[in-house]
Amino acid sequence: MIPYTVNIKLAARTLTGTLNLQNKTAVDWGWQGLIAQGCHSSILIIDPKTAQTIQVLERHKANVVKVKWSRENYYHNLSSPYCLRLASGDASGKIIVWDVVSGTAHCEIQEHSKPIQDLEWLWNQDASRDLLLAIHPPNYIVLWNGDTGTKLWKKSYAENILSFSFDPFDPSNMALLTSEGIVFITDFSHSKPPSSAGKKVYIASPHASPAHTKPAPAAAPAPTGAKKALNKVKVLITNEKPTAEAVTLNDCLQLSYLPSKRNHMLLLYPREILILDLELSQTVGVVAIERSGVPFTQVIPCAQRDALYCLHENGCITLRVCRSTSAQEEAAEQSVQELVYDLRSQCDAIRVTKTVRPYRMVICPVNENKAALMVSDGRVMLWELKAHTGRSGLSPLYSPVSFCGAPLGPNQKRIQDLSLNSMISQTLIAGEALPPSSNQQEVQLKFLLTGLLSGLPLPPFAIRMCPPLTTKNINHYQPLLAAGTSNGSVLVYNLTSGLLHKELSVHSCEVRGLEWVSLTSFLSFATSSPNNMGLVRNELQHVDLPTGRCFAFRGERGNDEPPIEMIKVSHLKQYLVVVFRDKPLELWDIRTGTLLREMAKNFPTVTALEWSPSHNLKSLKKKQMAAREAMARQTVSDAEQSSVESSVISLLQDAESKSETSQAISAREHFVFTDTDGQVYHITVEGNTVKDGARIPPDGSMGSIACIAWKGDTLVLGDVDGNLNFWDLKARLSRGIPTHRGWVKKIRFAPGKGNQKLLVMYTDGAEVWDTKDVQMVSSMRFGRNVNYRILDIDWCTSDKVVLASDDGCIRVLEMAMKSASYRMDEQDLTDPVWCPYLLLPRAALTLKAFLLLQPWSGTFTMDITQVDMKSVLQDSELSLLQRCLLVSRLFGDESDLNFWTVTSHYLQLFAQARQLSVTSEGGSDETQPPSQNHLDICHDILCESSYFQKFQLDRVHLQEVKRSSYEHTKKCADQLLLLGQTDRAVQLLLETSADNPSYYCDSLKACLVTTITSSGPSQSTIKLVATNMIANGKLAEGVQLLCLIDKAADACRYLQTYGEWNRAAWLAKVRLNPAEGSDVLKRWAEHLCSPQVNQKSKAILVLLSLGCFYKVGEMLHSMRYFDRAALFIEACLKSGVMEAAFLDYARLLRSLGLREGAALWASRAGSAGEQLMEELFQGEGGVPEAVLGEDEVEVGLESTE
Repeated sequence: MIPYTVNIKLAARTLTGTLNLQNKTAVDWGWQGLIAQGCHSSILIIDPKTAQTIQVLERHKANVVKVKWSRENYYHNLSSPYCLRLASGDASGKIIVWDVVSGTAHCEIQEHSKPIQDLEWLWNQDASRDLLLAIHPPNYIVLWNGDTGTKLWKKSYAENILSFSFDPFDPSNMALLTSEGIVFITDFSHSKPPSSAGKKVYIASPHASPAHTKPAPAAAPAPTGAKKALNKVKVLITNEKPTAEAVTLNDCLQLSYLPSKRNHMLLLYPREILILDLELSQTVGVVAIERSGVPFTQVIPCAQRDALYCLHENGCITLRVCRSTSAQEEAAEQSVQELVYDLRSQCDAIRVTKTVRPYRMVICPVNENKAALMVSDGRVMLWELKAHTGRSGLSPLYSPVSFCGAPLGPNQKRIQDLSLNSMISQTLIAGEALPPSSNQQEVQLKFLLTGLLSGLPLPPFAIRMCPPLTTKNINHYQPLLAAGTSNGSVLVYNLTSGLLHKELSVHSCEVRGLEWVSLTSFLSFATSSPNNMGLVRNELQHVDLPTGRCFAFRGERGNDEPPIEMIKVSHLKQYLVVVFRDKPLELWDIRTGTLLREMAKNFPTVTALEWSPSHNLKSLKKKQMAAREAMARQTVSDAEQSSVESSVISLLQDAESKSETSQAISAREHFVFTDTDGQVYHITVEGNTVKDGARIPPDGSMGSIACIAWKGDTLVLGDVDGNLNFWDLKARLSRGIPTHRGWVKKIRFAPGKGNQKLLVMYTDGAEVWDTKDVQMVSSMRFGRNVNYRILDIDWCTSDKVVLASDDGCIRVLEMAMKSASYRMDEQDLTDPVWCPYLLLPRAALTLKAFLLLQPWSGTFTMDITQVDMKSVLQDSELSLLQRCLLVSRLFGDESDLNFWTVTSHYLQLFAQARQLSVTSEGGSDETQPPSQNHLDICHDILCESSYFQKFQLDRVHLQEVKRSSYEHTKKCADQLLLLGQTDRAVQLLLETSADNPSYYCDSLKACLVTTITSSGPSQSTIKLVATNMIANGKLAEGVQLLCLIDKAADACRYLQTYGEWNRAAWLAKVRLNPAEGSDVLKRWAEHLCSPQVNQKSKAILVLLSLGCFYKVGEMLHSMRYFDRAALFIEACLKSGVMEAAFLDYARLLRSLGLREGAALWASRAGSAGEQLMEELFQGEGGVPEAVLGEDEVEVGLESTE
């Protein structure tokens, strides 16, 4: 048998059940690797790797409607450590920011009393990492400091705001989804509220506007579903308010920016997803559902690949990936029509009923290859995306042959399916060659269900804790709680771990009550609904837990009789009383399962009943032992074996008597009950004889008695008017206390010798009383300090109570009955959880340093989580850059991940370039060689220029196909001019119709574009005109003219002067040669570092993409990012350039206690490092680095723990 360790002290916890409709949107999967989910007024924290609930946060009084994990987009050190911060908003308008590990609140925020519509932490965390933006209905957005709870600013808008979405590429852009349309804000800042009211655009519903319903020509064939959808959304976004009938159908469910490419947004409708290009305000892609298909309820766009996770109304999750535009020849003309998202994988649907429906899906933000589905019945289904080789009918998907951003070594170990971008390679764009087929495998994707959490079923519950822990049963005790449910099943929970131990389908109707008859078996009863004569079918089942065997305890009895009111088991678990509503009680022997007595017809009606704790088992055992000892002495003296010591005999006798007493002895037990007049009867049961005892006349001050509890010499009666009567049987005193709380439903004494605490349940709450001093210890009341009603109560240990409530939860609480979150360090989890955020700040950073680099020991040693992870981290083939990337994924550290992804790409790129330039003895440092894999387009401006240009051309091509008005055509022509595609631009300019006011202007422009020659005078004229235009506020037109005469560098300079930094960077990427381009981008990086912009982390990434590695190292060091700087320079292998960073990293390692690591880095830091070396080893005669052996390393590691 598995050895148990008995946890005598149970942690307070909450077992949760079904969700409320208001909890529908309250779920979030954070960078920290945990899922937060609202359940009524509590918040569950779930670890998706092991499918365990590791924390329940309780402080909200109303239903939780939104939860959001804070972003981890900042540099972590001891002053800003890895910590679990969560913001939650409820239906009463309160926002709480939590410290999840301790379960306490950082701050509470209240502005209005309406439900919070949306919450989001600001993702650009260079300035501050605790800014929280909230929508307070109907139309306010407020920026809060999530650490202190102070309001930074508040702004109101004209319409009701439903939700918002931040632009993941530019922190100053956001979009609000309002009841009428979309509001775009371009001047969002944390320091002041947006000054303008934003640009409003209206969504003409795809179904209603008359332009879309024009009859098709009779000759044309009827369009298919996809074509229909395409016609529908020709025009979607208009600046003027649409007509009344067009607005009524505005059923847009969701709006969000695409994190995979800049300036794209998706709108979700029940039957289609629209992809908009915001530069044109034009639909460039549609995902439509066929007529018979299941409508969408939610969509989550991915960042690593242009892919969408969609949730459908039947709980099915589908993954759609954007098809490559460089498609095969036969589909050439169709490939440019629009962005097509192919269905690549789908998971199984769930059975949807009235009470069971899918609510929300969340995906893992770090790896984007796991999804979790929340179901309204409290289930959480954890799906994982797996790639396997195989061909699909669609255009092929390939798996990249690299691991953590670097090409895979020949014998290198790798982690399968680490993240979405390591499972499928990039979507190709027009003009790109297909990858050579030799080194890439075609893959298919499938979903696997890797975890399932289930909650309690719908209330009501009947609960009963198993018999208490004693010194006799301590070796095999398990704290089990049985909960009977309304559908007839009994759930048994182990309260040490809070996990479901067994679910037994015992009855066919609602379970009314349970009583344990041993540590592993219980009796439960259920009654069906009454027929027209008021009779029911009673089921009384005996259940044995280890085997799961159930049998009907009353045999064939139970059909068409009055309902069972209660069952009571005697203290020695020998006898059972079954009380009926209008029928005399029955008395059973539990051990033999026989009916001892059915009372006579004139027996009084029982209103309350309790067994007495006193019995004569001890005296019976003594008598039996005495008799046996006498017999033993007799046999010994007969055989004259006086040499046998009496102690041995008594031991033998002990063993024999123990085995027999349990069957043979029938001890005498008593019970008391009251009738409708309040008279107390006393009845004795011994073996199969039943005797009537004394009767005590009713107490005049009490109403009809509803319940009795008896322990030791104290007997307590509770009545329907809320009076408690305490009897001291020894002193023969009685004392009545009116509680004024109405009907006393149940009273129970706490377990444990001499523990005289009493738990009382009323219709509106519960109280704990101390019967020794007859005074109340604690109280809870519905509407006053809790927002749920109590359905059932019990003690689970001598100092903790367990309550079942109508919000579908079962709570284990301290005696004070204050609902509180539990501390994570008290948890007794079944599976270990990997989450560095749960560690103390110092421990988390030590672990990170330990995983990143152990140069002092030569080989990597560790004992951490999953085996595959461990073998990969110990693999000698794993390069430093790959290790840094892997660890930032393990830690869910957003800023680290961005930094190392870009670093890894450009370091490899420039290293290749250097090799090439060495071989060709020429070429500057700035040339960028063609590389097989580019940086994903989600990095936008950071991508290589060649790839970025291709992408922009591809995009304009698509915009051109999609344009539907003069406005669109004009924008396309402008873009083409900037991109240098003059011929195509002229064609568009000449399309302007003669009745258009700008016909003349456009025609002249077309002539100008075609006749421009590079002769000196025309150039200088055009340049003069352009500068005048710019000076007079026509910036865009001036820039176009400058681009026409190949003066794009000047154009960029003007754009930057006028504050159009993003536009300048874009133009530099698509038009300038590397040398000029890098000047422009360097100026931009300086601007980003300025105090008023304060986006240094972005500036660092820009400098990385230019290959300014020395500058990056300096900046990292000046920002005090010592470990990142040291590792970066180590990766650059620019030996000796940045000794100061080495030195500070050595100091940091010393402060963490990793002395050998500190010594190594100090030894690299030149003369300054020698001083630190002396400090490190003073008193040891200066240990040189080379002498350090394995033993010292071990010691060094132990001292860190």
